[in-house]
Amino acid sequence: MRIDGRKNNELRNIKFTKNYTKNAKGSVLVEFGDTKVIVCANYEDNIPKWMDKESEQGWLSAEYSLLPSSTQMRCQRERTKVSGRTQEIQRLIGRSLRACLDLEKIKGKTFIIDADVIQADGGTRTASICGAYVALKDMVEKLLKENVLEQNPIIEPIGAISAGIVNDEVMVDLCYMEDSNAQVDSNIVLTASGKIIEFQTTAEGLPYRKEQLDEIYDLAKNAINEIIEKY
Repeated sequence: MRIDGRKNNELRNIKFTKNYTKNAKGSVLVEFGDTKVIVCANYEDNIPKWMDKESEQGWLSAEYSLLPSSTQMRCQRERTKVSGRTQEIQRLIGRSLRACLDLEKIKGKTFIIDADVIQADGGTRTASICGAYVALKDMVEKLLKENVLEQNPIIEPIGAISAGIVNDEVMVDLCYMEDSNAQVDSNIVLTASGKIIEFQTTAEGLPYRKEQLDEIYDLAKNAINEIIEKY
């Protein structure tokens, strides 16, 4: 039995509260149990300076932050220097969302995702990715209605979930206590059709078996399908 009484394949209570903020083009409060993240989507009519000005593609970037009181011990606000962990998560969110977009359909534009963790209890990066997709989808729908976009650039939905091996058992959607004691730690991002965008799986101690890797994927795929149905 897990810490909170869930089965190994059982998700925490997941909730998406759309249109959570007034000014963002797309916004959502995403809740995975006690993990809560506000995710906003906006756009700019330009592309990054490093891109060729004549590029036929647009771009999507992401920013992520843990707010100071989101963790048990107050974390420092990252004002001038972004930590390595934050950079890694921002890049993961960006890669994941770009994988579900036809960037040629947003030519000349940059989509911007902001994910701010207001309460952390494990799985903040995967919750952020799920929230980012929901906020992005809502923004795209508005831009299509406003004729800012001519075509829908979203190829297919994506979802993400944490997983791992704790006490020799494979389980999904780890809370903080499970994650901090995991023998194997995973973050998985998949498309709705089951294609892999990201499969980060690391042994924290002893190596794990191929059969366990397959089990992690199967549990994650089922969990992500369940999450996508909640969009």
